[in-house]
Amino acid sequence: MPPKTDAILPVLRKGLVNVSSGPGVYLMRDAGGRVIYVGKAANLKKRLASYFSPRAGSNPKTAALLGKVADFETILTSGENDALILESNLIKKYRPRYNVILKDDKRYPSLRIDPREDYPNLVVVRKVKNDGALYFGPYASARSVRQAVRFIHKTFKLRKCNDKMFRRRTRPCLNFQMSLCLAPCCLNVDRDCYHDIVKEVVAFLRGRTPQLIEKVQRQMLAAAEKQAYEEAAGLRDKLFALKRTLEKQISVSNDFKDRDVIALAEDRQWTVLTLLKVRQGFLIGQSQFSMEQALGDEGAKLSSFIRQYYMTTERLPQEILLSHRPEDLKLLAEFISATVGKKVTFTIPRKADKRRLVEMALTNARHRLEKLRQGELARRELLTKLRARLRLDRLPRRIECFDNSHLGGRQMVAAMAVFVDGLPSKAEFRRYRLEIERPDDYQAMAMALERRFAKKEGRQKLPDLLMVDGGKGQLNVALRTIARLGLSGRFDLVAIAKAERPELEADKVYLAGRVDAVNFRRSDEQLLFLQQIRDRAHRLAIGYQRLRHRMQGLESALDGISGIGPKRKACLLGAFGGMENMRAATLEQISALPGFNEALAKRVLEVLKGQD
Repeated sequence: MPPKTDAILPVLRKGLVNVSSGPGVYLMRDAGGRVIYVGKAANLKKRLASYFSPRAGSNPKTAALLGKVADFETILTSGENDALILESNLIKKYRPRYNVILKDDKRYPSLRIDPREDYPNLVVVRKVKNDGALYFGPYASARSVRQAVRFIHKTFKLRKCNDKMFRRRTRPCLNFQMSLCLAPCCLNVDRDCYHDIVKEVVAFLRGRTPQLIEKVQRQMLAAAEKQAYEEAAGLRDKLFALKRTLEKQISVSNDFKDRDVIALAEDRQWTVLTLLKVRQGFLIGQSQFSMEQALGDEGAKLSSFIRQYYMTTERLPQEILLSHRPEDLKLLAEFISATVGKKVTFTIPRKADKRRLVEMALTNARHRLEKLRQGELARRELLTKLRARLRLDRLPRRIECFDNSHLGGRQMVAAMAVFVDGLPSKAEFRRYRLEIERPDDYQAMAMALERRFAKKEGRQKLPDLLMVDGGKGQLNVALRTIARLGLSGRFDLVAIAKAERPELEADKVYLAGRVDAVNFRRSDEQLLFLQQIRDRAHRLAIGYQRLRHRMQGLESALDGISGIGPKRKACLLGAFGGMENMRAATLEQISALPGFNEALAKRVLEVLKGQD
């Protein structure tokens, strides 16, 4: 346990005197006031006392949490069920560091289709809304959702274009020529016929492939009897595609029921949850979720995962098999059943067939856990080698890299990419808008570093290694800036410069106090790692510079329109994002924006279309 815990625990224990023994939720905060853990308890006093007892530090994850806790607060509820709901809402709101949390719903993709539309299409979304549409997922990776979409678009004649293109298209696209789409954008396609295709897609996504095969086979035979051989050939191709998909699915039970199987495996660092989807006895998919330093026992983690995952899924099976008993199993079952509007049974199986499914999920979870361990060891070894090669004062667990970008000396920007323990920490990436009168890369670098480190909060999390894109000049500027800020010696500094002849020589890495560059081979893994970080910062800077250029062009196009000031300009840019979208907008869409009316919207459209 970190030393600072010894000083703060007595203070926290004193706070237990005023804690109620009733049910409720507790929030733990760090020194900065951020919520780092949310929990619930039937007896708040008893649960919190268990954290601040001398024995609590024996668990490494609990010790890590207590090393950062500076304060806690409690919220009383009328019962355990209310505490369960409140805990779920607070976890979703604060996304605490030590809770089991699925990745942000902006990162886990789902598939959306709205059967209420005349001609629905399949859309990959990152946020599930309660809008009446059907959602399938979430998928554990973008790759898995792309595979599903690719198969559906190849097998079913849904439209592929987005709503904007669908409204604007004047003639059928190549997908129609390739018999992959019915072209409802331009042709008079029967709505009932199209919705039959939508029903087939929904059935496929729900795992109803065997019924689909039977239906398509009947349609094919009926078409052949009518001597509609071209139609029958198309149905035959669809039948073969569906059968190939079914062949890839494994028959895992003889009762042909729908069920999900969830298994958990963990070590001191990682928690892995594997979810197998079994539909009509066939294993149709697997999702794996990894969390680092999640607090709690297996039951608490399973309970938290189930509550989060099944809030965003379109359809639940009636039975869910589990590897461990969740915390408050009866309460959890009631909560999920009430949320989805039907009874859902949670089972820790003992019978051979069902237990075999759980063992299969456990095997996959343990395999994933081992891969995470190996990856972590490989990254730690890489950082150790990098430290030795560059003779750094500390292990570079946190690396920050800066790069500048501009367009002909205008719109100067900088970007910071952050890697923690060998992996990108995207939430900590930063972009800086720099106001410089003339193009000066050295001044831009100094300004960006000052923006990063000048404020007090910027010094609370310093890098182990600071890297700048450039040669000795950029390195010297960084050294002077860091010295001026009083941070000399607090972290290591290097610069990385692209080779003049990349096909013959390696990029150059410069260290403070050394004249020559460090001698790397082009294939050295340490150099490739540094290049990866540099390239990420470079892409971030270039992307921001292009965004600024585009936004400036949009702002210029809106200049001079009577009644359009900075606020309404920002409103238009936020609503439509680009000139093309603005020109394609209807009078009603612009009129509906805050601060706009029909006359002003008409003026905007007249000016924008006059610039086309």
